[in-house]
Amino acid sequence: MDILINVFVGLHIIGIASLLGGFLTQMKAMGQGTARFVPGMLHGALTMLVTGVALVGLNQADDQTPNTVKLGVKLALLVVILALVYVKRDEEKVEKGAFAAVGLLTVANVFIAVLWT
Repeated sequence: MDILINVFVGLHIIGIASLLGGFLTQMKAMGQGTARFVPGMLHGALTMLVTGVALVGLNQADDQTPNTVKLGVKLALLVVILALVYVKRDEEKVEKGAFAAVGLLTVANVFIAVLWT
């Protein structure tokens, strides 16, 4: 079971990397007001959602008690990220505020995962 959990943790990290990487590649464009949500950002966020749900189930099946408050906060942030990216995915330009919010929420999600014990 540990190997399967670690595989899903790795996939979860790949999803975070895709979302954050897409954001970081568009930061210069954000300064110019031409940033857009690239497809990798949506795919990364969806990967995070699917693997996160799978990790909760796998950990519960392994008789571990997940921190439901932490997971709820992380899920809420991810739902906001997904909503913003999904709704504005086809726009040629995204407002700086919406684009920056996705980046900040993604970084917040990473720090919650790492620091909240």
